[in-house]
Amino acid sequence: MTYQADLDLALELADIADKISLERFRVLDLHVETKPDRSPVTDADRSVEQALKDVLAAKAPNDALIGEEYGNTGTGSRTWIIDPIDGTANYLRGVPVWATLIALAIDGKPVVSVVSAPAMGRRWWAAPDSGAFTKDIDGSTRQLKVSAIGELENASLSYNNLQLWDQAGKLAQLTELSRKIWRTRAYGDFWSYMLLAEGSLDIVAEHDLKIYDIAALVPIVEQAGGKFTALDGPLTAETSSVLATNGKLHQAVQNSF
Repeated sequence: MTYQADLDLALELADIADKISLERFRVLDLHVETKPDRSPVTDADRSVEQALKDVLAAKAPNDALIGEEYGNTGTGSRTWIIDPIDGTANYLRGVPVWATLIALAIDGKPVVSVVSAPAMGRRWWAAPDSGAFTKDIDGSTRQLKVSAIGELENASLSYNNLQLWDQAGKLAQLTELSRKIWRTRAYGDFWSYMLLAEGSLDIVAEHDLKIYDIAALVPIVEQAGGKFTALDGPLTAETSSVLATNGKLHQAVQNSF
């Protein structure tokens, strides 16, 4: 089975998203609202998702869609999962670390994905049997491979908001793990996982995520040779706490929680 046509469509969607999101980035009339879960949403989030939804309706009418802003459309074995702007809080503050996340899941497993961060001049993508790749800021393309670090004392970890770890009752375990490893950082959102796939990070752990936050990250990490699970077990559609590593460190980190 080939996924090239699906990857081509995902890359086309990313091009469309980049144009819309960049045009609204750092504009003075950006419209911002607060959703019921207290997270922000901008007119750019909604415009991107609507545009991608329209393209998929025309080019993949039999596929289902899960989007952050407009919910679910359709049913079936093939489902596109979209986060129009991952890192909306960064976007509305003018911080360039944000991206559109696009994934195709087949029978519930994300297999093809694109992560596009136009304000950073970066893009990452992956598909089965072809590997994971990135386009650098100079336009060059290179294949991704996770690090070979095998000892916690030499590892680098990225995590998200400490308040979420505290609320999940896992802050003490995170603190203890931090004492065993080389260094910790909080790069945030998609960026941590892309650094993991590039071999620049070794461990990423986060709480309070949704399926559209996770789906596009999975193929890129896995095709780069990494491992992606829930913090405490297998990855499912209901997973909200995740652990991604270079593979060699996975069991040791998972045992820490």
